[in-house]
Amino acid sequence: MSAKDRRQAILRRIHTDGYVEAKLLSRELGVDASTIRRDLDMLAKAGKAERTHGGARPVTGAVFEIPYAVKENERRQEKAAIANCAAQRVMDGHTVVLDSGSTTYQVALELRHRSDLTIITNDLRIAKYVALLPATRLLVTGGELLGSVFTLVGERAVEFLSDYSADWAFLGADAIDPTAGITNTNTLEIPIKRAIIASATRTAVVVDSSKFGHRALAKVAGINEVDTIITDSDLTSAQAAPYADKVVHASITIDSHQYT
Repeated sequence: MSAKDRRQAILRRIHTDGYVEAKLLSRELGVDASTIRRDLDMLAKAGKAERTHGGARPVTGAVFEIPYAVKENERRQEKAAIANCAAQRVMDGHTVVLDSGSTTYQVALELRHRSDLTIITNDLRIAKYVALLPATRLLVTGGELLGSVFTLVGERAVEFLSDYSADWAFLGADAIDPTAGITNTNTLEIPIKRAIIASATRTAVVVDSSKFGHRALAKVAGINEVDTIITDSDLTSAQAAPYADKVVHASITIDSHQYT
């Protein structure tokens, strides 16, 4: 892992967990504690974190959102496997709501194999892709754009979703924990995510295994408010146990292009 990628991973942890300890990061990332301390010092100098004794925390009052260009390159094989598993639940003729995000974008790619779908989304990248699919009806929420992640939010987006009823909703998440539930870093996205859940008969959270056991700033929903949690095979049985039978594992085959 390059220094740039390592610092981005540290920054994600800071804003997901609310605090990181240098010693723990050293073990998790496989580098010396002195390297982690330098990383934390550089993040603090750049105004991206606040140093504490033995660790770091988010900058007070900051709203943090990892740009889409960073998210889409993280754990790409895992996200593709998750998307394939999610798309298998969708039948021809269904109405599907796709939340904004890099994993839900992968779900959109997999849905090209279905016909006569209606897809509703608040993600402009997803909308651009779906617009090119033949025989697929596209509905895009209104609202205000969060530019770095191509997401539409706000009252107009929430009101738009209240007029529709979908067969499936696929929801992204910044973190997931059996007690804290499904949580998100950016509070502006919370109302639209809740509206997405309310608009569908069934909701699946599509989230890679690195997001489990962490808590982000704001609660989206409890675990009991969604039907399924689709993740990759790196999530162990012990980690999945607190979520009862809601967890579905998507496995990557040897081919790495074919998923089950």
